[in-house]
Amino acid sequence: MFNCFFPDEYRDSAYEIDYDRLYQEGYRGILFDIDNTLVPHGAPADEKVQEFFAYLKKLGFQICFLSNNQIGRVSSFNEKIGAKFIENAHKPSVKNYKKAMEMLGTNTDNTIFIGDQLFTDVYGAKRAGIRNILVKPIHPKEEIQIVLKRYLEKIVLYFYQKEEGNS
Repeated sequence: MFNCFFPDEYRDSAYEIDYDRLYQEGYRGILFDIDNTLVPHGAPADEKVQEFFAYLKKLGFQICFLSNNQIGRVSSFNEKIGAKFIENAHKPSVKNYKKAMEMLGTNTDNTIFIGDQLFTDVYGAKRAGIRNILVKPIHPKEEIQIVLKRYLEKIVLYFYQKEEGNS
């Protein structure tokens, strides 16, 4: 019933993922959500984040931020990273997942999406045919509409973990 929302993988943090392994598996493009995936909501790209993206670029990854935030937020976060980005992406709409892959020169076979929300990030990536990794939100302080969605996410994650044998 909830399978369309189940992530391909579920991790504690975007920073604990084995990106070397992903590259060895043939992935070349990574689409990232920003807020609560990489930094707390509204936070800038600090030195840790900048070093992280320098590492990913050195590995050979193409990066695109796919965010439902407005251009001011996304462009200021990206200022010191210098990746491609799409703001106001209307996730879970498939359109901008496809546009991001076009921008990176990748496709559904060699692109992965990493985000913190099931009903926007994961659902959109699944609809676009992209492998996805759900990460736990970095910080509990969120906008009210996201807080409400988190209650529904807990239900879906219960069934996901039960199916994965982690209940």
